[in-house]
Amino acid sequence: MTQVHPSASQADYWNDKVVFITGASSGIGQASALAFARLGAQLILVGRAEAPLLKTQQEIEAAGGKKPLCISGCDVSVESHVADALKEVESRFGRLDAAFNNAGMAQSVAAGMADISAEEWNRVLDVNLRGVFFSMKYEIPLMLKSGGGRIVNTSSVAGEIGFAGVSAYCASKWGVIGLTKAAALDYARHNICINALCPGPVETPLLDKFLSMPDGREKILAHQPDGRVGQPGEMAETVVSMCAPWNSFMTGTTVTVDGGQTAGIIF
Repeated sequence: MTQVHPSASQADYWNDKVVFITGASSGIGQASALAFARLGAQLILVGRAEAPLLKTQQEIEAAGGKKPLCISGCDVSVESHVADALKEVESRFGRLDAAFNNAGMAQSVAAGMADISAEEWNRVLDVNLRGVFFSMKYEIPLMLKSGGGRIVNTSSVAGEIGFAGVSAYCASKWGVIGLTKAAALDYARHNICINALCPGPVETPLLDKFLSMPDGREKILAHQPDGRVGQPGEMAETVVSMCAPWNSFMTGTTVTVDGGQTAGIIF
C-alpha cells in the first residue's frame, strides 16, 4: 500500500480502495462499513442473512457512498463459502486493500467449562477462530497480488483476560490474537499489516447475549470504570485508523478499546 502522510486526506486515499468486511450486517461491522463508505471506499459486505446486508447497503447509498457488493449466505466457518466470496471480489474488482474479519458469535448459555458440550465448543470456535483463519487464508493471496494491505481481526477483551462462564468464547478470542500475531510475522515483509481489535462491551446484538444472562448488565457495568458500554461507531473509527495507510509500522499487535475494563480491578 502507498505510504501517505497523516495530514493527507483519507478520502483521497480510500476513494479507489476495496474493503472486505465480514459480519457487516450489524454492530461494529455495520458501523465500520459506514465509516469506510464515508471515505469513498468500495465495500464488500459479507454475512449470512441477506435482508440485514441490504439494509446496510441502503444506508451506505443513502449517505452518498458507493454501492457495496453484498455477499449473503456466507458462513465463515465453511471454507468453500469464504473462498467463493474472495473469488468474487477478485473477479469484480481485481484487488483487495483492507479486510475487517469481524464475524463472530457468543456462547448460547453461561456455564462452567466442564458443563459446555462439545457441540457448543465447536460451534463457537468454528465461527470465531476457524472463520478468521479461512478469511485470512483467502484474503492474503489477493492482497499479495495487490501489493499489500491491511487486515483487522476482531478479538475481544475476552482474548486478553478470562471471564467465568464463557470459556469457549474466551478460548476463541485468545486464539484470534495468537493467529493474528503469527500471520503478521509471516507476511510482514510483504507489506501486509495484520492486527487485532479487542473491544470491551459494545452495544451490539452479541452483547445482548451476555446482557441476557442473570444480572448480566449489572455485572458488566460493575467492571466499567466509565460506567457505560461503548458504541459501534467508536470501534469503527478505530478500525479505520488501524487500516490507515500511514500505519505501516503497526503489525502483530492488539488495540484494546474497552473504557478501561482491563486496566485493573475496581474496588
